[in-house]
Amino acid sequence: MGATQRRAGAVALAVGWVLHALVLSLEIAGSAGVRLGFAPVLSLTVWLVLAVHEVEARLLPVPTVRRVLALVGAAAVLLAWAVPGGVRTAAGSPWAPLHFVLGVASYGLFGAAVLHATLLDAAERRMRQGAVAAAASVAGMPLLRLERLTFRFVQAGFAVLTLALLLGVATTEVWHISHKIVFSALAWAVFAALLAGRFWRGWRGRRATRWLYVGAALLLLAYAGYHFVLQVLLARPGA
Repeated sequence: MGATQRRAGAVALAVGWVLHALVLSLEIAGSAGVRLGFAPVLSLTVWLVLAVHEVEARLLPVPTVRRVLALVGAAAVLLAWAVPGGVRTAAGSPWAPLHFVLGVASYGLFGAAVLHATLLDAAERRMRQGAVAAAASVAGMPLLRLERLTFRFVQAGFAVLTLALLLGVATTEVWHISHKIVFSALAWAVFAALLAGRFWRGWRGRRATRWLYVGAALLLLAYAGYHFVLQVLLARPGA
C-alpha cells in the first residue's frame, strides 16, 4: 500500500470517527432521556477504541487494523440503529451519570487493551513460525513495547472500573444481587488476578492475554449481554 493510500485511509477513518460521534450524540442523547440499550453502549465503546487508535496511529500504523476498525465501527452504528433500546428519563442518584460514564470508559479502555492483545498474539504466532519480519509488520512496534502498552490500558481500565464499582456501591440505597453485580465483580476479580499475576509472577504472552479476554467477556456480559437478552431474545424494546 502506497503512502497516498495510507493517508487516504487515515483521513477516511478520521471522518468516519467524527460522523460516528455525531450519530452517537443523536442516538443516545435526547430531550426525553437517554438510550442505554446494549447496541448504543457497544457503539460508544467501539467509538472510544477508535479514538484510542487515532491518538496512537503514528505509533501503531497497521493498515489491516484500520480496515478492521472501520468495518467494526460501521457495524456498530448499524446495530445501534437497528436495536436502539428504550428511552430512559434521568432518575435515581445524581451520581448515576458519572457511574455510567466511568463504566463505558472502562469498556473502551479494556476494548483498546483487547485490540492490542490480539496484535500481540498475532505477532507471537508469526515469531513461533519463524517469520520475524512478518511479526514486526503485524505489531507495528517492538513486541515488548506493545506488551507494555497493552498492560497500561489494562491498568487504566482496572482503575476506572474500580472507581465505577465503588461509586455504585456508595450511591446504591437498596441492594440486591443481580447479573450486573455478579458479572462486574467477576470481571474485576479476573483483571485483579491478571495484574497481580503480571506483577508477582511475570505473566506474559498467551497466559496474560487469555485472562484479559476472559475478563473483557465477563465485563461485556455485565451490561451489554444482559440487555441483549432482554431486547433481542426476550423482545423487550424498552429494556
